[in-house]
Amino acid sequence: MDSVKFGATIAVQECQHQFRYRRWNCTTVQFEKSPVFGNSVNGGTREAAFVHSISSAGVAYAVTHSCSAGNLGRKCGCDQKYTGMSDDGWKWAGCSDDIEFGIEFSKTFVDARERGRKAENPSRVVMNLHNNDAGRMAVKKFMKIQCKCHGVSGSCNVKTCWRSLPNFRLVGDHIKEKFDGATEVEIKLIGSRRVLVPRNRNYKPHTIVDLVYLDRSPDFCTANPSTGSLGTQGRFCNRTSQAIDGCELMCCNRGYTTHLEARIERCDCKFHWCCFVRCRECQRRVEVSICK
Repeated sequence: MDSVKFGATIAVQECQHQFRYRRWNCTTVQFEKSPVFGNSVNGGTREAAFVHSISSAGVAYAVTHSCSAGNLGRKCGCDQKYTGMSDDGWKWAGCSDDIEFGIEFSKTFVDARERGRKAENPSRVVMNLHNNDAGRMAVKKFMKIQCKCHGVSGSCNVKTCWRSLPNFRLVGDHIKEKFDGATEVEIKLIGSRRVLVPRNRNYKPHTIVDLVYLDRSPDFCTANPSTGSLGTQGRFCNRTSQAIDGCELMCCNRGYTTHLEARIERCDCKFHWCCFVRCRECQRRVEVSICK
């Protein structure tokens, strides 16, 4: 469970990084139904799709990491599939991260909540299970091969390699791209199976790595606990930007106030032999804009 907790933590941190300049900024709040992301996770919107995807990815990532570190005892360890010589002439060695174990654990643990809600909202369950899978596939997609050279004086007479987890930021960037291009879908009954199909028939069908959503998102301008919107009143904005972080869009045309704020920063840093850096503290006045 420590691994699951760590996975949830990196998922929240990554979500807040990816949406730091948007009206919905993945703020964690305390609501009865969803104590982490608020009611934004309970809808069928793009935001809910991202939350499910990044959370599932975070658990798969954290459990895989714990396996390789030996923190889960005999339950799992290094991926034993990668042994011997590769086709490229180097040797598999070291501890390859067992992403398949992490994915299977995430599927069992994270998806359990959805399978228990099938009668409650079957369409939402199908959507959430799909987005959970997309998050796990994102981690698998960016698995990398790391190598180490062995030999006299740094020569590479023998090279050993192993499979390693990526930086989780790569996973977050990928899922955010899928959020921006998410497909609006509806449920269609084919035989006895509920299948997600694009609401607009002119769009190509989504794949297993794409995010899907059922409902249009609110504008998140005003606070609404039922949708998980905290509103944008009091949020910082960029007065000179024309993008979503700009004051006009962020503040939903309600206006904003601007004032100068004093900030203490490190400056005039110098390296002293050996070995430390000494800096002065300088005061700088910066312009700050806040939504009304």
